[in-house]
Amino acid sequence: MHDIKAIRDNPAGFDAALSRRGIAPVASEVLAIDEARRARILAAETAQAEQNKASKEIGRAKAAGDEDGFARLRALVAEKKAEIARLNDEAKAEDSRLADLLATIPNLPLDDVPLGTDEDDNVEIRRHGTPRDFAFAPKEHYELAAVKSGMDFETAARLSGSRFVVLSGAVARVHRALAQFMLDVHVNENGLLETITPVLVREEMMYGTGQLPKFGEDSYRTEDGWWLIPTAEVTLTNIVNGQTIQAASLPRRHVAHTQCFRSEAGSAGRDTAGMLRQHQFEKVEMVSITHPDESLAEHERMTRCAEDILERLALPYRTMVLCTGDMGFGAQKTHDIEVWLPGQNTYREISSVSTCGDFQARRMNARFRPADGGKPEFVHTLNGSGLAVGRTLIAVLENGQEEDGSVTLPAVLHPWLGGRGRITADGRLA
Repeated sequence: MHDIKAIRDNPAGFDAALSRRGIAPVASEVLAIDEARRARILAAETAQAEQNKASKEIGRAKAAGDEDGFARLRALVAEKKAEIARLNDEAKAEDSRLADLLATIPNLPLDDVPLGTDEDDNVEIRRHGTPRDFAFAPKEHYELAAVKSGMDFETAARLSGSRFVVLSGAVARVHRALAQFMLDVHVNENGLLETITPVLVREEMMYGTGQLPKFGEDSYRTEDGWWLIPTAEVTLTNIVNGQTIQAASLPRRHVAHTQCFRSEAGSAGRDTAGMLRQHQFEKVEMVSITHPDESLAEHERMTRCAEDILERLALPYRTMVLCTGDMGFGAQKTHDIEVWLPGQNTYREISSVSTCGDFQARRMNARFRPADGGKPEFVHTLNGSGLAVGRTLIAVLENGQEEDGSVTLPAVLHPWLGGRGRITADGRLA
């Protein structure tokens, strides 16, 4: 949500920032509604003052025996009362219009975000690791002999339809090990607070982090009004929804391993093979709630937390800063981390780490009280995958594949696999 005062103070600057996202000027429309709302509020206050004055004069007219004056003043009070009610209703309607419009306007990009229209304009800022030089043509994850018995798309289709998968045996065990490994690193070494949250949330929680009202088609809603979370960003960030917390408690750093649900409404025909793009998947999600002065440094710290997981798994990756046209709705700046998938011979996104400034905090009314006891201020919020578990599984399988169809697993995972380090060609852990 945007600060209406900031738009009033610099409408041209607001439109200029939005134009970097490819958004048409909107400040004039915002300010017209705001002016109409404020005019009705002022008119209601004026009418209230006139009503109060007339009410005082009624008593004097009655005491003086001025029947005509008494009747006129009583009629005036009734007239002003009706006028105030009408103006208040109109002000509320304009306020609702303003809130609805502001809720659909994306966050403003930071000045150092590169200008662009789509993913082709994203900028690589660093790269780690060298893709393996295979002596054979590498396959995609779902084609590997070691994987076929443990990654069942046909059964999942009978159970639920397309874009679901049933994992079993060694593949399921590696998937679970990856999530446990990520959690342990983030909790024990990165200082994040492990948090278990619901996957069903109220509508206002989806609104708070920006999934609603504009992107409802991307998520699933139950018949009784709950929403299935598309990411634990929704629950972890909304922990401070409506709260005023102490500055001394910042930063708050959470991590959660959850099921996530996305309709993939805008991705028809994309990544239909394998488990790269699923309706149900798991993520280890990081969320930080920070002081405004610390959010940019926190963004870099969170990015390094995600990169470190890939480095420990010995997976080549590159880190991109998203251009203005490719950022998410609520982000001021986003780093995408892309892992190398030899089966596709390309890098694919495995984590997005975003700083949102006070954009989500305004929607949630989440504030902190400064240490000096000053006026409460909005917190800053950040979120990022640390990592997407299914996509990490894909990367581990594809990068570790051998010519005989087996998979060599990263050494760092062995303690979570009972000391075993391979999936044999017939699908067993060994």
